[in-house]
Amino acid sequence: MNSPVDVKGPEGRRLTKPGRKTRERIIEAAAELMFHRGVGGTSIPDVQSAAGVSASQIYHYFGDKQGLVLAVVDFQTDTKLDQQRPLLDNLDSIDALRAWCDRAADRQDTMGWAGGCEIGSLASELAETDPLARTDLAASFERWEAPIRSGLARMQARGELSECADVTALATALLAAIQGGMLLSQVRRSSTAYRHAVSAVIDHIESYVPQ
Repeated sequence: MNSPVDVKGPEGRRLTKPGRKTRERIIEAAAELMFHRGVGGTSIPDVQSAAGVSASQIYHYFGDKQGLVLAVVDFQTDTKLDQQRPLLDNLDSIDALRAWCDRAADRQDTMGWAGGCEIGSLASELAETDPLARTDLAASFERWEAPIRSGLARMQARGELSECADVTALATALLAAIQGGMLLSQVRRSSTAYRHAVSAVIDHIESYVPQ
């Protein structure tokens, strides 16, 4: 997400401090509604009511509903990645990978596995219907995958991971296990599928650790 001083409206004008606060309030309200109801189940009047703003303010800050959706994608990505720090930035050991994945499972356990992954939920709804959102969501997943890849690359550079390990493929596999595991666990309301999926991939990564 842009830094506060860089936030602009749809016409490219830099927003005032009160304007930024209003815009942030709208995004947060929209993100909450879209997470629980879906994008299709969230209307502009719904967001108006939840954020305590007028329709003209929403259109002023976002142009249209799609502009608001793209802002929500950005917001949810920043929020999701921030929740995972500092573990996300230090994924350069098997223990760190396991601790990071366990923490995500523990967080979902507290919510009863309701709602699933904020980014994954948006992706499943928008990937085939909104090309702009799909592009932004692809970038969101890349932002998520990059720290995994970087951590594995650091392990490999230190000789803690075999040179034959494809760190790009392994990072993608782990993120895919996280997403697929979360979806199954959401449906089953149990962390078992998630924990099995990520554990299997981390075990595979560990097989590249020199003995």
